[in-house]
Formats: sequence, structure tokens, C-alpha cells
Amino acid sequence: MKDYVSEQLLQLIEELKNQEVLPADLTPRFTVERTKDKSHGDFATNLALTLAKPAKANPRQIAEKIVALLPQDGAIERVEIAGPGFINFFLDESWLARQVSAALADPQLGVPITKRPKTVVIDYSSPNLAKEMHVGHLRSTIIGDAVARTLEFLGHKVIRQNHVGDWGTQFGMLLALMEQLRQTGREISMELADLENFYRQAKQQFDDSPDFATRSRQLVVELQSGDKHCLALWQEFLNISLSHCQKIYDRLGVGLTPEAIYGESAYNADLPLVVSDLEKTGLLTEDQGAKCVFLDEFKGQDDTPLPMIVQKKDGGYLYSTTDLAALRYRQNQLKADRILYFVDVRQSHHFRHLFAVARKAEFLAATTEVEHMGFGTVMGDDGKPFKTRSGSVAKLADLVDEAEKRARLLVAEKNPDMAASELDEIGRIVGIASIKYADLGKNRSSDYLFSFDNMISFEGDTGPYMLYAYTRVASIFRKAEIDEKNLSGDIILGEEIERELANRQIQFAEILNRVAERGTPHLLCGYLYELASTFSSFYKNCPVLSAETEESRNSRLQLCLLTARILKQGLALLGIGTLERM
Repeated sequence: MKDYVSEQLLQLIEELKNQEVLPADLTPRFTVERTKDKSHGDFATNLALTLAKPAKANPRQIAEKIVALLPQDGAIERVEIAGPGFINFFLDESWLARQVSAALADPQLGVPITKRPKTVVIDYSSPNLAKEMHVGHLRSTIIGDAVARTLEFLGHKVIRQNHVGDWGTQFGMLLALMEQLRQTGREISMELADLENFYRQAKQQFDDSPDFATRSRQLVVELQSGDKHCLALWQEFLNISLSHCQKIYDRLGVGLTPEAIYGESAYNADLPLVVSDLEKTGLLTEDQGAKCVFLDEFKGQDDTPLPMIVQKKDGGYLYSTTDLAALRYRQNQLKADRILYFVDVRQSHHFRHLFAVARKAEFLAATTEVEHMGFGTVMGDDGKPFKTRSGSVAKLADLVDEAEKRARLLVAEKNPDMAASELDEIGRIVGIASIKYADLGKNRSSDYLFSFDNMISFEGDTGPYMLYAYTRVASIFRKAEIDEKNLSGDIILGEEIERELANRQIQFAEILNRVAERGTPHLLCGYLYELASTFSSFYKNCPVLSAETEESRNSRLQLCLLTARILKQGLALLGIGTLERM
């Protein structure tokens, strides 16, 4: 509805231009906000205040012109001018009730499918396959996944790209250790059960043994040259490492599959062509033997140009070269209209530089949107990046184990007679919801403090509370043995809290469109919490099953049902499963 009001006002601006009240080239910036005080209506805009100066008129006079031009479409009951020229909009109660009924009958819950679907390529998770996934991969993985789910729900074609680190010099020492172990008859798959330990062994030998280091470097050259022996060892390592990742994705309920993997190695053959094409466009400069791209808009503190090195003096390529190849592949082969990168905010400069070079080289179409959706760091109690008590980076698998364990204990305390198998399943769902909601509920650009005590709680804005809120609504129908399919009748919004709940319900589409546009799942978390809180007030103040009339009972049951469906769908878009009972 907020978007609807904004669209109406944009049309009015054009009409005021036609009437020569406003300059023809004016593009005003104004806001439409939901009001906190409902005596001021449901929405308010400052449009008249922003137009007063260019129109050379009093804001209230402009406001009167705007109100006079507003269409009578039944959605707005009345419009009032307040203060120096604010315009307040009051929704029509019967229109609001019809919107709730329509949303309840719609599988999309009143969220329209976009009329302009885009092909959106989303780069997220992207672990380094030389090691196990750790807590640092959590944010990229679950934020990217939530945005992907939301875009798909709105009707866009989403192509997930897991740009895994599966190439480079570090693999030489890993392959050397695999080769060495195989010669002694050791079972490689068993040795790779703990990737972190395997990596440490390889690194230790690389540092301590000149012969091992020499063999490691030799294997890198052979691997990059396509040697069959090296490629076979490398593929074996990848298969085991990727299986580690997939287990984590499956446990987290993330929509990444093996088909989404398109790692650094996939672009290896294209890297010389990237350099060659940059040279053809005149962007390439040789500097101290390295091939670089210099752009005027990227300079250091002393005002000297900053290079993007695409080929080193020894002929090797860098991450920037691979990233340019990936951009070009996503544009030309995947036909992307929009490309989103969910990568640490500390990489912001790299991506600004990358996108600028790609534009100059015409690796990207002028109409293609490309955005770095940066995110902050997961912090520990000490204000530093989160680590284990031993000081090592926390493995993501260990984090999930701990969350599920704590959640199971909490549920067991509340349900001492519950069967062990049911406790296991509820603990699993609550544990995953706790981790994901705590992360997704924070603005992605900010750092956040990781705390099991805060996230695994049934009080406050937490994952467990949201699951409980859903089960609370579901229990109304279960306890009363009501078949939701048999509900009928008009929606009646006689009480202010009923109207407030209905108003909150029809915001779902608006919120999802903002998440899709900005890549900010915390907006959806905030909305779902507000919906749950509003429902709690509604349930406390408006008897449902014991309502005074049959019409009121049916109306309130429908409000309950739509709340449950929005909560379930909203949590699903965050990648969080729900429970029918806890």
C-alpha cells in the first residue's frame, strides 16, 4: 500500500507539471511513511513541503492542490492536511478488509508476481575448499540464500553461483601430502575427514621440508598445465571437501546444491583471454613487468593511481583476473540482468574497482545491475572476530552442533515427558532457527555479537520466539478441531487492534520487495516480529473462539489463519522451518 500511495503521488507530480505549477524538469525527493500515531492516519507524506520552493507557493496551498487531484478509488477513506503541509492518508476499513480476504485466498498471500522478471545471478557462500567451513562463511551463506529465496518468490529467475576457492598454490602442498600418504598405503578419504588437520599437516611439511616444498610447487605447475595425475588427485580432494560443504548446507537448510558450484578453476582457460581483451580495449598497462589496469577514479593517499593487477611478472593470474572472467561469464553465458555479490564488507574497494574495470572493458552490458552486498563480521564477547576458547576460528559444523544441543536442552526443560526422537527433531529445528534468525535479524552491513544465550531464548526477538509465535496460532485450530478450509464470511475490523493487525498483514508484499531491492533480510525479520507482537495483542484483547457472534468468530479466525500463513512463509523465505507444536 505504501508503494501504491507513492505511485499515486508520482502521477500527481506529472499532472502539476502539466498545469505548470511545477517546473517540467523537476525530480522531487519525498517520503511516504507509515505513521506511529494512528490519529495521524495510516500513511503520511512530506511531498507538499518538498514542492513548495520549486512551486514558489505555500506548502499548505500545494497540499490542497495534491488532495484535490487524488483519485477516488475506494482505498483511501479520507485525506487530511496537518501542520505546515504534511498530508495524512486514512485507509478505508472495508477496502482493508477486502485486502485481507484476498490475501487469505491467494497462494502468494497478496504478494504479486513481478511483471518484469529479471535473471538474477547471486554469488554467495564461496568457501575455500582447502579448509572446512567456519563461522566466517555463515553470513554470506544464509544472507545470500534468504535474498535468493525472496527474489524467486517474487517471480525472478535466480541463478545461484557458489564461487568456491578450488585453485591456486595452496593446492600444491595438499596434493603433495595426498601423494605421500597414498604411497604409504593410507586411506585418503579417512585422512581428509578432518580438513583442518590435513591442511595443518601439509602446511607444516611445506615449512619444514625443502623437498616437500619443491614437490608442492612442481605439482602446482603440473596441475595448471592439465597433468592427468594431478587433476585426478585434485578432483579427489575436491569431491571430499565439497561433501563437507554440502552436509553443512543441508543442515542449515540452505538452497545451495552441487549444481551451483562454479569455482575459480572453471575460469582458468579464460584468464589469458581476459588479459588479451583488456589489451585490445587499450586498458592494459605494463608496470614493473606486471600487466595492470589503471583508472583515474582509483588513486592512493598520495594521489598516485592504484593498479588492478591482472597478470603478474611471472605470468601468474590473480583473484581480480578470475573475478573479471566470472563477471563476463555471468553476463554472456548466464544472461544476467542483475548480479549480486554477498561478500565481506571489507572487500568493498575490490568490488568497486572490479565493477569499474568491467564496465570500461564492456564485459558488462550498460543495463546490467551489479552490486556488492557487503556484510559485517561475527564478533565474540571480547569485541573481536568470533573464535573458540582455544583461539582458533570456530568451525561452522561445531557451531551448529552446539546450537542444536543447547536448543534440545531448553526444549527438554519445558517438556520433560517428550519422547527423545521428538526432542531431537525440535532441538534441530530450534537450533538452526536460533543461529539463522540471530544473524539475519541484524543489518547485514553491521558487525554483530554472537551469543548462544541471547539467540537460544523463547523471549524477545529471537528464532525460538518466532517458532513459538507460529505454533501458538496453529494451536488455535488444532485445539478447537477447526478445519481452516471451512472458514468463510466477511472480515470485520470493529476493534482498533483488529485493524492494526490487518494493516500489518497487508505490508508483506511491500517488505519483500524492499528485501529484494536492497538485499536486507533483517527487514523481513523485523516485520515478522512486529506481526507476531501485534497478533499477541490482538489475541489478548479480542476473544477468538469465544467471540460474541459467529460472524466475529469467523472473522477473527481468518485473521489468525492469515497471520500463521505469513509467519510460515516469511520464515521459509529466511530458510527457517516451522513446527506445529513445541
